[in-house]
Amino acid sequence: MKAKSAPPITRIVLYVRDMVKVADFYTKHFGFVQDRSEMPGSLQLVSPVGGCDLMLLQASKGHRMGQSCIKIVFDVEDIEGFKAKCAKEGLKFGTSHPCEGYAYASARDPSKNLIQISSRAFRK
Repeated sequence: MKAKSAPPITRIVLYVRDMVKVADFYTKHFGFVQDRSEMPGSLQLVSPVGGCDLMLLQASKGHRMGQSCIKIVFDVEDIEGFKAKCAKEGLKFGTSHPCEGYAYASARDPSKNLIQISSRAFRK
């Protein structure tokens, strides 16, 4: 049950070493569009279909890349078709895992953040 006044999740912040490389990754594989950033050391990526934006922030030397407990999940109706398309573009997802009425597969972005494609939103 949803709370009546729950605020929506609008942005996920990723600390990255190479903002251009990570921005190119999400633009190429998931269609994000670079938006104007208001502060130095940041880059905002906007989804052209709605949902959460990604805010890239410059990681400090103390950040341990890929060590945070985060996973970004993208809804994809055709898991195998999307995996094949991405493989041609250099992004390799792991094994597809079937669940009750859907499937998912995982990979990592250039900063080692865990990403997942899932057909859960399309299950019947």
